[in-house]
Amino acid sequence: MKYIVDVNGTRVEVGLHPDGVRVEGRLVPAHLADIDGTPVHMVSVGDEVHRVAVKRGETRGSYTLWLGAYKFTVEALDERTRAIRDLSDASERASGPRPLVAPMPGLIVRVLVSEGDRVEAGQGLVLMEAMKMENELRSPSAGLVRTILASPGAAVDKGAVLVELDA
Repeated sequence: MKYIVDVNGTRVEVGLHPDGVRVEGRLVPAHLADIDGTPVHMVSVGDEVHRVAVKRGETRGSYTLWLGAYKFTVEALDERTRAIRDLSDASERASGPRPLVAPMPGLIVRVLVSEGDRVEAGQGLVLMEAMKMENELRSPSAGLVRTILASPGAAVDKGAVLVELDA
């Protein structure tokens, strides 16, 4: 099995084999042994043996390792999970502020912001009447109001862009 491991921000490819681990293409004899009832593991790499304390992180594949006086932040994910995480991280970064979109068909009652206003995530942008109820539509992300496409009295369809935001 192949893993992509980030150690303190440096990415390394590691493959598990019966005789050890392949690190960046080089096979190294290695063995891991747990010390029952403790977060400590004995790790042998080549001729060296190390005692490593491990604390599981909050997200899948993340760990904090202590090797003597040194602390390492590590994320170890299989190839598939790493690729999915990289793709989702890239799309989040590239997307920027999301536009406000009508969640259902309705009638615009009032626009609560003007072009050029800075808004926070969750701030009310538009009042819309739908199914005989008035709904305050809130900003999905922080940003600067670039364009207001909604106007009071206008009927809108589900999915219509009402307000566009910039970073």
